[in-house]
Amino acid sequence: MSNYARLLTWMLVVLLAACDQGKETVYQPEFAAKGEDDRKEYVVGIHPLHNPQRLLEVYGPIVEYLDAQIPEARFRLEASRNYEEFDRKLDAGHFDFAMPNPYQTVRALRHGYRIFGKMADDENFRGIILVRRDSGIHEVADLKGRKVSYPAKTALAATMLPQYFLHTHGLDVNRDIENVYVGSQESSIMNVYLGHVAAAATWPVPWTTFQQEHPDMAGQLEVKWQTEPLQNNGWVVRADVPDGVAQRVAVLLFSMHQSAQGRQMLQRIPVSRFEPATEETYQPVRQFLDVFSKTVRPIEP
Repeated sequence: MSNYARLLTWMLVVLLAACDQGKETVYQPEFAAKGEDDRKEYVVGIHPLHNPQRLLEVYGPIVEYLDAQIPEARFRLEASRNYEEFDRKLDAGHFDFAMPNPYQTVRALRHGYRIFGKMADDENFRGIILVRRDSGIHEVADLKGRKVSYPAKTALAATMLPQYFLHTHGLDVNRDIENVYVGSQESSIMNVYLGHVAAAATWPVPWTTFQQEHPDMAGQLEVKWQTEPLQNNGWVVRADVPDGVAQRVAVLLFSMHQSAQGRQMLQRIPVSRFEPATEETYQPVRQFLDVFSKTVRPIEP
């Protein structure tokens, strides 16, 4: 073999070896990434306090915080388009952890969940009824024959409490007004702003957000009435989630207000803190639901 041929052969061997080494360096990271995906995933559901995009913006950092602090598990936030979709998922046990409204919290006990916590600031969990400043509505009786919007039939603060308020102030909500269920808190507010309804029911959290993000539109509305408060939104965990994981999530949630990072995340909700709760905590909610279903309308078919 000539020296030239030997040189070509040697160069070919070097090139093939380099290619083989390149393949090995690409393969190893893929194997490592696959190992990370083997972590147990826990799905976290938040009831439709906001539209899905806003919900992910507000609660996404909290779920990412849990994910970072419990590295052996993986946590994923899943938003729902509306209350009906969230209710179906909760009833089916789709969520591992969830933050339902108080009615859904009590109902979740029938579907394999237990209550372990709640949002604080119960004084803010109340219904409010908005009207346009130029509406000419001054008394509850002025709503007779008119339309009122709500997020959904199963919204407690934003639907049931306002309907109970109207009922106790002389309106038959099944005959005297037309109830319009529009799917979200923002939609309820926008319906009264646009003049599609005479009044809109919601609760303080989305109303505060609306005022901050749309001050010009909010300036044309006013809170005409507000209801008495009830216990705030709950935290539930599915019964088959390991106790160790559930306890670590609880500790992290209940201590968020003790750090600057946690307080910043809570401020976006806004709420001062999360706190422990049990089934007994929601006994006043059970009592209200019983009275509401007997005097206003059945809650479930």
